[in-house]
Amino acid sequence: MGGDSDRPPPAVKFARRTNSGRVMSMSRDEELDFPDTRNDSSKYTVMMPATPDNQPGASPDKPDGPSTGSRFRADTQQRRGQDGGGGDSGGKLDRRMSSALKSNNNKSMLLRSQTQDFDHNHWLFETKGKYGIGNAYWQEGDSFDHETGMSMQDFMDKPWKPLTRKINVPPEVISPYRVLIVIRMIILVFFLTWRIENPNYDALWLWAMSIVCELWFAFSWLLDILPKFNPINRSADLSALQEKFEMVSPANPDGRSDLPGLDIFISTADPEKEPPLVTGNTILSILAVEYPVEKLSIYISDDGGAILTFEAMAEAVKFGELWVPFCRKHNIEPRNPDSYFSQKTDPTKGKKRPDFVKDRRWIKREYDEFKVRINGLPDVIKKRCDSYNKGEELKEKKLVKEKNNGVIPPDHKIEVTKATWMADGTHWPGTWYNTAPDHAKGDHAGIMQILSKVPDHDPVMGGPDEMTLDFTGIDTRLPMFAYVSREKRKSYDHNKKAGAMNALVRASAILSNGPFILNLDCDHYVYNCMAFREGMCYMMDRGGDRICYIQFPQRFEGIDPSDRYANHNTVFFDGNMRALDGLQGPVYVGTGCMFRRYALYGFEPPRAIEYTGFFGQKKKPAKSVDTQPEEEQQLSDHPDLGLPKKFGNSTMFNESIAVAEYQGRPLADHFSVKNGRPPGALLVPRPAIDAPTAAESIAVISCWFEDNTEWGDRIGWIYGSVTEDVVTGYRMHNRGWRSVYCITKRDAFRGTAPINLTDRLHQVLRWATGSVEIFFSKNNAILATSRLKFLQRVAYLNVGIYPFTSLFLVVYCILPALCLFSGQFIVKSLDVQFLSYLLLITICLICISLLEVKWSGIALEEWWRNEQFWVIGGSSAHLVAVVQGLLKVIAGIEISFTLTSKAAGEDEDDMYADLYIVKWTGLFIMPLFIMIINIIALVIGIARTIYSVIPQWNKLFGGAFFSFWVLAHMYPFAKGLMGRKGKLPTIIYVWSGLISITVSLLWIVISPPEGTTNTESSELKF
Repeated sequence: MGGDSDRPPPAVKFARRTNSGRVMSMSRDEELDFPDTRNDSSKYTVMMPATPDNQPGASPDKPDGPSTGSRFRADTQQRRGQDGGGGDSGGKLDRRMSSALKSNNNKSMLLRSQTQDFDHNHWLFETKGKYGIGNAYWQEGDSFDHETGMSMQDFMDKPWKPLTRKINVPPEVISPYRVLIVIRMIILVFFLTWRIENPNYDALWLWAMSIVCELWFAFSWLLDILPKFNPINRSADLSALQEKFEMVSPANPDGRSDLPGLDIFISTADPEKEPPLVTGNTILSILAVEYPVEKLSIYISDDGGAILTFEAMAEAVKFGELWVPFCRKHNIEPRNPDSYFSQKTDPTKGKKRPDFVKDRRWIKREYDEFKVRINGLPDVIKKRCDSYNKGEELKEKKLVKEKNNGVIPPDHKIEVTKATWMADGTHWPGTWYNTAPDHAKGDHAGIMQILSKVPDHDPVMGGPDEMTLDFTGIDTRLPMFAYVSREKRKSYDHNKKAGAMNALVRASAILSNGPFILNLDCDHYVYNCMAFREGMCYMMDRGGDRICYIQFPQRFEGIDPSDRYANHNTVFFDGNMRALDGLQGPVYVGTGCMFRRYALYGFEPPRAIEYTGFFGQKKKPAKSVDTQPEEEQQLSDHPDLGLPKKFGNSTMFNESIAVAEYQGRPLADHFSVKNGRPPGALLVPRPAIDAPTAAESIAVISCWFEDNTEWGDRIGWIYGSVTEDVVTGYRMHNRGWRSVYCITKRDAFRGTAPINLTDRLHQVLRWATGSVEIFFSKNNAILATSRLKFLQRVAYLNVGIYPFTSLFLVVYCILPALCLFSGQFIVKSLDVQFLSYLLLITICLICISLLEVKWSGIALEEWWRNEQFWVIGGSSAHLVAVVQGLLKVIAGIEISFTLTSKAAGEDEDDMYADLYIVKWTGLFIMPLFIMIINIIALVIGIARTIYSVIPQWNKLFGGAFFSFWVLAHMYPFAKGLMGRKGKLPTIIYVWSGLISITVSLLWIVISPPEGTTNTESSELKF
């Protein structure tokens, strides 16, 4: 016993490293052979793991082969293996031994030295250097387990990889951000309490107005800041997507794409405001995306039924036969030809093919000719129509002559309808230039034309001389492309863009039935050809079957460098939307959104969750509506939780619903993937479009198809609001679906935005009016279901409430002027307590803004521009939106909006020419009034204080500071009114100064400073 006291524990041994790097065991016998290395080797201590023979209590009668169980076996089996005694315990231990040792081979048990240390070197010698079973070494000619059939390939397979991952904001940023929000909330409570308890009795009306405004601002700030508590980032793994869906496997022996189908929707309505060349470039960028050609289908909805749009799209497809293979051959980015050829960078950078310069030069000439053809289409169509109409007139004259013996009666008037003609000599079924019955805007037949057929299932490789370009080894196929114009009649309400989108949903379900839908505006083109794949990563990942849509951020081109009117809107797209992604998902913003078709049909998600408690802190699985009896479904506590039933009388469409749901499921390649589909299920070729299918697609876009259905109510895009996008997304979230915000490294899409002040304000007016409609409708978040998270509910509540802030904002912007006019202030005096509260609130707000800039990635200048336009839009467009919304709710007066123009300014030399165009609108009145009254009040306040016997500088400084705050926010508005720099006459500045001085002097006479009144105060002396 005494001799064993200095020994190390059984699982610890001394070791030394040889010159070759091998670790040698240092037992007591070896230490006697190397006495001089004892001090060095004692530094190295190795923890010996339990080897197959180093198992206490191991039975020599072990069976042949390892255990058939796995580490995922039931807990009861693991506990039985750990229980002491019994033959079963020994068997469990034996089954964990290596198959390199046979059942009759127990010599290694004798290889322990007298120290009871396991001799690893002797064990390796006995087993001929075989380490057992694993993916590092496998015994040749010996299977792992005859019962399970596992082999070395099972160990060598790559581990299951998720397609996406969630990246949290670093704690050193988000933690102080949350703490500061809480601190500011506490300070606001103390400040508002102090303000209420300390009224200014000298100007009680000013105090009351300011208190009401400040209480509302605090409430509005809470609605805006609370959903930002948990911002997150995401990333997608495109290589993993390719490995799962496009690599050779037993289920996919040919390596075809197993990705689901994707239908692209582009909406347009007026070729005058939405130029066909812009729309054509958008179509070309979509035709050339990196997504399986046979899985892609493109649809354009022309709600105006214009022949100009139709023929421009036909020209785009013809040019696309050259442009798309060129992009694939040279890996072009972006794949919008207009944007690509307008780049200022070196086009040869990163291009390795020697014929790139020649190909680019040739395709540039082809694109220039394409633009000439598109821009010349109006004249071509007009000349064609005139020619055909003259021919019809001659035919009519000939008929009249034949009936009257070759003479036209003098009293006979030949009348021929001035029709619009197609190139094949037939009448255009849509809108004519000279309107006629059944051929007017809002009154025409439905049109569905396949401009690019369903592509072949196998790649079609080009040759060495494909229209003078060498496309050898390049797939020349184009995706299917269809032109759709739904039927319109005067007696029907067509529900604007939402109705057009629902018509596309039905038509596409008949023609292609892609389980996913991506909608884009006609001016939003694909800037990242891999964007579709990144969005698909989220839909196809584990848990992706619960995602209703993927929202991409909106990015814009053609914005002035200073972004005067916050057109980029980065605070919303990079701040608010990223924060909502950490809750239940971002709101739907109208374009750049990939939908799950099954979710658009109004069904509930699998494995929905309900949130109960006052703050929704308790969650539980929601009861599936599918499993409830029909009586309970009808008595559901919320209309959004019922099953959609009335899809229309199209059997072909109804049969497509289940197919779309199945094809949209994630790949069941892991035991944790629920509600998945087997690999290789989507390898079947798409059938060609036959005549009955085409006829059915036309029938479902008729104006009567939605009669007595639930389209627009719970199916598809929701009707009843000018912001149908927000309502549609809200209804999906209300059923328990979640959405994802996909920010790609390279912008997914880019579009245009109005840089003119008038157009920008009208755009904001439309959004704000839609929000007011949401607030007064059943889509108010207060009435949401328990499947909506608490903070998500707060975010949607803010969507409906934010326009009402304009009422208090206008009052608060006028308050500084009223203070200067009256010589009073909102507080009795600028004491230390008031200034301390003001300083603390301001410091907290600045720190919160800086941290928000940090985690969102926006710039300080962008944040400041957003603050400026919040005041400009809040005092103009938001205020009018509240009035219009109240008129619609109370008096039933409908609001009509004009389409935002996508056309550029007439000045081709200046791309920002629209920025300086001044177009008067009634929205200018209130901001202009606020600016003028604050400027005049400043002059009057300064003059009053200077001429006072006892100047009250503290009240002047208080009012003047807030007046400057208002004017600083109104500075972009003032620049917008001035037009182009240098064009405003100097006399305007002179007149403004004279008017301000005259009004200030008049005010002094009317309300003279204290201490200067006398009997002659009513006389004006010079």
